[in-house]
Amino acid sequence: MKKIISLAIVFAFIVSCSTVPITGRKQFSLVSDAQILPMAFQQYEGFLRENKVSTNAEMTNQIKSVGKRISGAVDRYMRANGMADKADAYRWEFNLIEDKTVNAWAMPGGKTVFYTGIMPIAKNVDGVAAIMGHEVAHAFARHGAERMSTGMLAQAGGLAVALATGGKDPRKQQMWMTAYGVGSQLGTLKFSRTHETEADKLGVVFMIMAGYKPEESVNVWIRMSQRAGAGKAPPEFLSTHPSNQTRIKELRDWIPRAKVMAKKLNAQTLTNN
Repeated sequence: MKKIISLAIVFAFIVSCSTVPITGRKQFSLVSDAQILPMAFQQYEGFLRENKVSTNAEMTNQIKSVGKRISGAVDRYMRANGMADKADAYRWEFNLIEDKTVNAWAMPGGKTVFYTGIMPIAKNVDGVAAIMGHEVAHAFARHGAERMSTGMLAQAGGLAVALATGGKDPRKQQMWMTAYGVGSQLGTLKFSRTHETEADKLGVVFMIMAGYKPEESVNVWIRMSQRAGAGKAPPEFLSTHPSNQTRIKELRDWIPRAKVMAKKLNAQTLTNN
């Protein structure tokens, strides 16, 4: 039984690997768009019913306009690269919620929310585009499906450890389960930081493709860092996100390459569409 479970985990990992477009990172996914998108759309509708949509017309129009331009760039890229069926599955929508929380997010399939609390951090249209590009990139790279899949794999791994140590002394079994739990948690945190870094990089490419200034992505994280203050964040290895300083440095280093990549991708979409 233990061998069967171990082999099943290895087999699932092998057959469920795909590649994130543009970055080329290998990703693991057990969940298809046909499974996750209907759930995401339903949850989004429920969220909108339970939360107050902002009545600030100026900010709302800015969110919707920037979202339309950036998702349009993503859509053009996908259709020019043989992913029309995936592009058709997205249902892009952009809403501003009246809430002081400094946050924004995008669900699988493109349903996106900004909170009014993040607008001072965005500060201007290019700042909105930097945040929007990052969130759209999460949806584009299917990070939600990947997180769900790794959760499923972690549960299967826990079961395998429990079965493998079932005949051992209870204290040793607990030791092994604790070691697995800590290792799994740290691995999940590192995995989440990988998603954030990938979304940062893809987001900059998408905002450039849509005609926005990528340098503002650095300023967004400078403002975020100033808001957070010094010494309040946990060590990076215990966080789901890279530190603000890490993001600032990596974005500065990435922008020159992103400009070249965005120019190439825009030219490609014009040729192939």
